[in-house]
Amino acid sequence: MQFLRRQKSLSSYSLSEIAWIRFKKNKLALISFLFICFLFIISILGYLITPDSTPFSNDQHIEIATKKPGFTQNFLLIPKNETIESSNFFVKMIWGEKTKHYSIPIYKYYFKNNKIFYEEYTGTIPNDGEIISLNIYEIVNPNLNLNKDSCKKKYVDKIEDYTILNIQKEISQKYISKKTFWLGTDCFGRDMLSQIIIGSRVSLYVGFISVIISLLIGVLLGALAGYHRGWIDNLIMWFINVIWSIPTLLLVIAISFALGKGFWQVFIAVGLTMWVDVARVVRGEIISIREKEYIEATKALGFNNFRIIIKHILPNVMGSIIVISTSNFASAILIEAGLSFLGIGVQPPMPSWGSMIKEHYNYIILDMPYLAIIPGIAIMLTVLAFMIIGNALRDSLDSKTFNAMLK
Repeated sequence: MQFLRRQKSLSSYSLSEIAWIRFKKNKLALISFLFICFLFIISILGYLITPDSTPFSNDQHIEIATKKPGFTQNFLLIPKNETIESSNFFVKMIWGEKTKHYSIPIYKYYFKNNKIFYEEYTGTIPNDGEIISLNIYEIVNPNLNLNKDSCKKKYVDKIEDYTILNIQKEISQKYISKKTFWLGTDCFGRDMLSQIIIGSRVSLYVGFISVIISLLIGVLLGALAGYHRGWIDNLIMWFINVIWSIPTLLLVIAISFALGKGFWQVFIAVGLTMWVDVARVVRGEIISIREKEYIEATKALGFNNFRIIIKHILPNVMGSIIVISTSNFASAILIEAGLSFLGIGVQPPMPSWGSMIKEHYNYIILDMPYLAIIPGIAIMLTVLAFMIIGNALRDSLDSKTFNAMLK
């Protein structure tokens, strides 16, 4: 009786709801799904959450290059003597925002009258940086352009009740910044955490757009070959076999050279090489479905071929398409990383996990292996998560597992 009641309750669910219930029972797949969602969220927010919000997170400081995770450093912020328009929310999220200050790594600083003296940070022990002095009025208002003798008088004429002590306090609070590099810095002194976050955009977007391109081509050709058969099937299968015989990486490299190096070129190059698997799977599924009774019934009712394929055949092969798409997503991330490592993928200064490994793989033997290991772990976890999700979707969408769920 308990079995019958449970079977009756499950019959009230749709097939997609039953598949989701099966998927949730796989805890590892659910964790992987949440991890992928987390990656998409941080990649979309982008520069809004990165410590370095400059375009491409490319704020370089050679003095603090290759510092270990958790490194902290004081910076003196000197306003730029130019007008920099503030970016709105969406522009900053997508493209970043130019900084309004020059940031100088400093070891220590002190005030003397209307001057600030600071020692440049060199990264050596003991620090032996040059000691430089600046006029405090030129820091808080660089547009005054004051000379050394009359700067205080002119500044006070412009800003009422502004004492030297107040200015020194303002500089200490607003123009001395302490920054923590949670994942350390790379060989150019850039923040590794910011590079990883912005690099996730490249990997995820390449995977997403490449899968879309592969689905558009693969589903179209696979549906035509499987439904119409005959000479159309023979022609498409001949084309598929030709593409299949070429190693994927070599084909991607050839297309990349033909299209040129760049961000969008990688999307197209990877997408144009991944449609073969989709086409073969869709063709095989449609060959078996086209002989079903309900397809014969749609033909007898006079439905045209386009409607039969779109509304009655493709919905029944979506399970297989989803599963192979997750596998292709993982493959696209690996291919993009390989292209960037070879220098024919995404070009600097745009960060990419593959290019980050290329820039730092020599440091593996220099007591700083984390510079290459961190982006490598990011690639590994992302690919692993997609493969786990793909396997879980295969089991969830398999009708043979329905009985196992009822037990």
